Amino acid sequence: MIASTMMRTSVMLLLLNMVSFLVGGAPANFPIAYVYINLVGVVLLFMFGLYYRVVPAAGQSTVAKTQGWLHIAGAVLLLVGAALLNPLDESTVIVSFIGWLVAIVAVALFAIIVFRTSRD
Repeated sequence: MIASTMMRTSVMLLLLNMVSFLVGGAPANFPIAYVYINLVGVVLLFMFGLYYRVVPAAGQSTVAKTQGWLHIAGAVLLLVGAALLNPLDESTVIVSFIGWLVAIVAVALFAIIVFRTSRD
């Protein structure tokens, strides 16, 4: 079930993000990067998983599975991008940028899923 995968991945990303911050510190010009990773990769991912638990029919669709895996990929790319971030080399920003784009597509898919499955 995609809900469990999303929630488990969320917790692992939180742990990896915290450890990478502790070991490597925040990039000099981008200390907020780790906060965004926690928001996008941890909070949103866990929240999406909870929605799929509360509304099981929503999590059964192929769109939900695609959305979940896309969001996981985007969150991982954000984490890798933050780890590679070098303020002196603009090319290192590309990984995070791709992660953001993937996450935006995943959130848009989630919006479609919510509008299709939520009840008044």
